[in-house]
Amino acid sequence: MAQVIDTCGLSCPQPVLMMHEAARSGGKSLDVLVDNEASRENVTRAAQKLGFTVTAVEQDAAVCRLELRA
Repeated sequence: MAQVIDTCGLSCPQPVLMMHEAARSGGKSLDVLVDNEASRENVTRAAQKLGFTVTAVEQDAAVCRLELRA
């Protein structure tokens, strides 16, 4: 089961830092919830640099779940 990281309401760089912390802790399957385009793009780019495959799944009009898989 994926670790869920809820970054809604936070602005960059906080969502990226939270994703990095989870990845450093050994997370190989992470779901990052974002609610703005900048966080979506920045988390996606940072995760891909760490070797994750990223799939964006729209939750609703405001929230997107980024599924990160190593």
